[in-house]
Amino acid sequence: MSTLQESNKAVVRRFNKDFVETGDRAVYDEIVSPEFVNHSVHGNEPPDREAAFFFFTAIFRTAFPDVKVVIHDQFTDGDTVTTRKSYQGTHTGPFMEIPGTGKHVDISVIEIIRLRDGKYVDHWATADMLSLLQQLKMA
Repeated sequence: MSTLQESNKAVVRRFNKDFVETGDRAVYDEIVSPEFVNHSVHGNEPPDREAAFFFFTAIFRTAFPDVKVVIHDQFTDGDTVTTRKSYQGTHTGPFMEIPGTGKHVDISVIEIIRLRDGKYVDHWATADMLSLLQQLKMA
């Protein structure tokens, strides 16, 4: 595997551990390009970098403030890194109109990131939202 591919995998790991788990704006600004496009947005959500930052810091981390990211697998092809990971945390704040439940959740995610010069430029992801809803609504 090329040094560039290993470096890109390290950037993705750093994003997940040093930004997703902490919400650190400086890390986000260092890793996410101004040209970033989130191709996985729904509805009228903007696909830009500020909207993605807002989602992670104001929505996701508010609902799951103790989130930990477990990276299970990473694969590279050229400038693209595909990661199979889990978000694990305690649901203490509102998420998807569900008030905090205090339940520990494990959210499976597959994510594809295209990088340029060590920065995120394109993002595609799918998360197992059905499983999350089942975990939050279980008695």
